[in-house]
Amino acid sequence: MDTIASSEKTTARHCPPNRAQDGIAAALRTFPTRNPDNLIPILQKVQSLDGYISPEATKKIAAHLRISKSRIFGVASFYSQFRFNPPGRHSVRICLGSACHVQGSDFLLNALQLDIGIEPGQTMENGRFDLDRVACLGCCALAPVMMVDKDIHSRISVIKLKQVLDEYQ
Repeated sequence: MDTIASSEKTTARHCPPNRAQDGIAAALRTFPTRNPDNLIPILQKVQSLDGYISPEATKKIAAHLRISKSRIFGVASFYSQFRFNPPGRHSVRICLGSACHVQGSDFLLNALQLDIGIEPGQTMENGRFDLDRVACLGCCALAPVMMVDKDIHSRISVIKLKQVLDEYQ
């Protein structure tokens, strides 16, 4: 099987420094008081502006709120809404719910990882895809399913998986 990863470098990429710093500064200006209770709203603001929580954002938020970076990571990693890698141009979600699992979604996830060269929670260096697994997409009768951006793709096989990915550049 030809793989997408063979022709595209797939290590993690990062947001351009100026863009990331602009989002962090804007978020901190929105919450000028140094109250640690503002941590979640600040994280939400940074993510809405930058698309993810960068190491630089974590460092600046920690200094602003006078809390440890590990506390920020602990809070942010608890909530599935926060991500620590920049999003790709296309977000791929593989459903691992019961119906999809029974229909082989774990096998599809492994095939996808081999094909694009990243694991869940990562983004291809070229920014084409980011990958995550989800507990359920609510399409159990169509299992196994995957979502690319906002598009649901049903009854996925390894062959269909490759065809679906080829639709997204």
